[in-house]
Order: sequence, then C-alpha cells, then structure tokens
Amino acid sequence: MTLLAASSSPALPLSVVAVLAALAALSGYALLCAVSPFARCKPCEGNGKTRKRGTSPKRGWKTCRRCKGNGLRLRIGRRLFHTTRATGEATRRLHKAGTR
Repeated sequence: MTLLAASSSPALPLSVVAVLAALAALSGYALLCAVSPFARCKPCEGNGKTRKRGTSPKRGWKTCRRCKGNGLRLRIGRRLFHTTRATGEATRRLHKAGTR
C-alpha cells in the first residue's frame, strides 16, 4: 500500500481550485492597486512624450495624450475603487438628507 492510496483526504474539484486561484489573483491585484496606484503609461513608455508621425526625430515629439505628459496612468482597479467609493458617499449623503 502506498502513501497516496492510504490518504483519506479527497482531492478538491477543479471548479473549487479555479475559484480559489481567481480569488488569489484578484486579491493580489487589489493589493497591488493599494500599494502602487499608478503604472507607467504604455503609449509613451513612461516618458511623457510620443513621436509625431512623419516628422524629423529632432522636432517630432509631442506630449502624450493619455498621461498628459507625466508618464503615469491610474490603474484600472484603482479607478474602479475611486468610482465605487464616490458613488457610495453620494448615496449616503442623499439618504442622510432624506431624499431618495
């Protein structure tokens, strides 16, 4: 008799493992958004400037439209957190004032 056959604990179903893995990934991303809410802007690669098309390399730079020149962007999870928080505060303010 081997150790594997003598084991009395059954294996977890695949769906439970998938849900646990998704929860672990989601909580990891939430922690990342809490610790570091900003990420490098992808179009300008964090430089704040992008190349203009069809111009010389010397004069062909413009401010990045996505990050407005600072080289950082707000992560999607952090933006979602701010949106839900603002919505909750507005709802609490309305209920406190007595209007529904």
